[in-house]
Amino acid sequence: MKATIYDVAREAGVSIATVSHVINGKGKISRQRREEILNIMKRLNYRPNAIASALASKRTYTLGLLVPDISNPFFAEIARAVEDRGHQLGYSVIICSTDNNEEKVKRYVSLLKQKQVDGVIIGTGVSHGELLKPLQEHSLAITLIARDHPELGASCVRVHDLDGGRLAAEHLLRLGHRRLAVLAENERVTSSGERVRGFVETAASFGVELPPDHIAVCDHKIEDGYRRAKAMLQLAGQPTGLFCCNDLLAIGALQAIRELGLRVPEDCSVVSFDDTILARVTDPPLTVIAQPIEEMGRLAVDLVVQDLSGQDDPARRMVLPPELVVRGSTARLL
Repeated sequence: MKATIYDVAREAGVSIATVSHVINGKGKISRQRREEILNIMKRLNYRPNAIASALASKRTYTLGLLVPDISNPFFAEIARAVEDRGHQLGYSVIICSTDNNEEKVKRYVSLLKQKQVDGVIIGTGVSHGELLKPLQEHSLAITLIARDHPELGASCVRVHDLDGGRLAAEHLLRLGHRRLAVLAENERVTSSGERVRGFVETAASFGVELPPDHIAVCDHKIEDGYRRAKAMLQLAGQPTGLFCCNDLLAIGALQAIRELGLRVPEDCSVVSFDDTILARVTDPPLTVIAQPIEEMGRLAVDLVVQDLSGQDDPARRMVLPPELVVRGSTARLL
């Protein structure tokens, strides 16, 4: 026989109301207790009746996730973490790839409103938060992930991008590199801007100035990283240390370096940002500024669900520390 809410309550030693609160993300229940009840639901293979729950709570138990490009391994891993945590809490997830295109963002915002999703997690870059205002006006719970738009007043989970840029610069500088360059993302990606700022400011503190043509703005594609890195590596004062603001740009840079007959890390050291699966399977494996991707996805879902609980808690801004992971793509300058 199918397990019922009564079976879950009996197994957990709690009331039916407590199990209901866990399902609906309500009530003041400790994280540990909530996890215990969710694990019992999973073990008993209990599935709440979605239609009945939606009618009772006026919810659809659906979340939207806006990302720039699901083919980007970083956002694929974010999506997986969000989906896993959402399903654990009883929510389905609609994933929307925007290509950082503001017309697409508008269309998806309209679609998610029509679908009556309960909340939206936003990882896409936009030039200003006004594009996302209709979601708030629709009384949807909103959490930003790997992005920040303070004007929205929404909860946010991101890594400390400025510190990440600093870590990348310090690593290269301490290896003796002084001819540095950056492959950045476009201006809509605020996180990339912070990474570049941290890198440039730290280099300056060591007495190293980056020429303007040593900071290249790229699309979020391997091909653009390849094209811009190849052009930069043929400039006078060829850089020996390259910082890429995501793993896709770093993969393109590795291709360009090899095509020019140069070696990594002997001729050019490369530091990337993110630490997706790509960073670990390149030859050589990439030194990275790692983001805690799985934790970010889990926390983003938790913040949305807590927002749906009806408690008037202020928006929370969770800034997680990045970590330097040294692999084979960087070495001391000889």
